[in-house]
Parts: sequence; structure tokens; C-alpha cells
Amino acid sequence: MTSEQPLKDRIKNLNWGQINQTLHNKGFAIVKQVLSERDCDTLISNYDADEYRKTVNMERYRFGYGEYKYYKYPLPSVITDLRETVYPHIAPVANKWMQELGINKQFPDTHEEMKQLSHGAGQTKPTALILQYTEGGFNTLHQDLYGDVYFPIQMVFMLDQHNRDYTGGEFVITEQVPRAQSKANVLTPGMGDMVLFTTKFRPVKGAKGYYRVNMKHGVSPVHSGKRHSLGIIFHDALS
Repeated sequence: MTSEQPLKDRIKNLNWGQINQTLHNKGFAIVKQVLSERDCDTLISNYDADEYRKTVNMERYRFGYGEYKYYKYPLPSVITDLRETVYPHIAPVANKWMQELGINKQFPDTHEEMKQLSHGAGQTKPTALILQYTEGGFNTLHQDLYGDVYFPIQMVFMLDQHNRDYTGGEFVITEQVPRAQSKANVLTPGMGDMVLFTTKFRPVKGAKGYYRVNMKHGVSPVHSGKRHSLGIIFHDALS
């Protein structure tokens, strides 16, 4: 796989068997260099363009310190390609999680069908967003649900290079293990890397079958520089 390949081909040629096994076992998986440097630079350079439906000051809502912007429909082609091309590969993992936890729910095969499920519940606003942090910026632990209809896996792409463009700002995923203290996973993906991770929970096999482990994600404080990331959620929002 090279960054000169069209994005859809890069995604198609990934080792999805290995990725999905890691995602199932850990609740997250890092995939290297899915976006090219050009892709990342283009997304960052458009941060101040009129492509967004909503801008959120994180400090105002006590979400952290930084800013993010939700894209509006029609989405930039790179984001549409990511949603539509990645979704069919990870939907089987989501459905396996539902089966293992005894949840009477199955997700459709295509992202267009998933989007229609959201829209049928009144969730019609796109949830793809770009986030920007400067020195001291961080994001508190949270879950991106947006309504009753949600897909249990989402993804984030790093648009800057850690320890070159910024320091600190690690991506943090916590697991709330029943009757135990939380476990933290601290990740430092590079520019263009994709992190797939659970939106709310994942199954873990115990002595009496599978049990649910709730998970949240956030960003640790940025020590220096500027950090951008692209978040892609496969369901839409009420507002």
C-alpha cells in the first residue's frame, strides 16, 4: 500500500482480517498511513473555509480546551469515501459484538443503509468533525452517541505528526472493567494514521460468557504546537 494509491484502493487493500481481529480483541486498532500527507494538509488548510454547520468552543461546554467544527452535507469527498468504504469492513465486527452480548440488534451491510436508519430516527445532521488544539488543549473523556441510533465503532485520523508538529496530545481510551478500576490505553498515532475504536462498549469473554466493558475516549493536554484530527462517526445527529 502506498499513499499514491486512490483512497478507496488504499482502504480496500488493507489487511481487514488482522485489523478486525485486533479491534474485536482490544476495542481499538491503529492502521498506519491511511490518509496521505496531501490529504491531511488539505483538510487542515480548509479549517477556516465555509464547509461547516457548527463550531463548538470546548471550554464553553466544559468539554476540554480547544475547538471543533462539524461538517455539513454534502461532505468533502474524502470524508464520504472514508465513511462509505470503511463501514462495510467493520460492520461484521459490530454485529459480532451484538451477538456475543445477547443484544437483539444487527447493523446493515452498507453505510447508506446505516445513514437511513439514523435519518429515520430524526438524526439527520452529519457528525464528521475536525478538531483543533493548541498548547494546553485537551478533550475530556466522552462517548459520541448523538441519539438513540448509533453505530458502535467510529474512527479518528491524525492530521499532524506527533513530536514534530506538536507534543503531548495523546489519544486516550479508557475501559471501565466491572468491579475494578478503569484501564487507560494511551496511543500516539502518526500523521495519516486511522484509529478505529468502540463508540460505547465492547464484549470481553469471562468465565461465564461475554460481559460488557464500557469505554470512553479523549485527548491528553497538548504541551506545545498545534494538533488537528478528523473524527468520523457512522451515524448522524439530532442537532
